[in-house]
Amino acid sequence: MNEIINKDSETIKAFVSAGESILGGIETILENYHPVLGGKRFITDSQLSEMLHISKRTLQNYRAEGKVPFHQLEGGKILYNEEDIEKMLARSYCKAWE
Repeated sequence: MNEIINKDSETIKAFVSAGESILGGIETILENYHPVLGGKRFITDSQLSEMLHISKRTLQNYRAEGKVPFHQLEGGKILYNEEDIEKMLARSYCKAWE
C-alpha cells in the first residue's frame, strides 16, 4: 500500500470523473429549477420566450394586448405564473380536424 498517488493514478482519475458527473447533474438541475413562491412557480421573460419559441418583443405585444397574464414588479421586472401560462395554452388549443 505504498503506492504514490498523483494525477495519473486510477484512483484520482475515477475521483475526478465522478466529480464531473456530479457537477453535470447539478448543472442540469439548476437549468430546470424554478423557485416556488406561495406554492406557485414563476418564470421570467427570457424563460417564457424561449419556451414558446417567440421573441421578447412578441411577448411584450402579447402582454399589451392582454393575451398573456403577468406580474410586473417595481423596477419593471416581469414574471409569469407558470400555471397561468399553462391555462392560456390550454385555452388556445385547436384540435385536429380528423
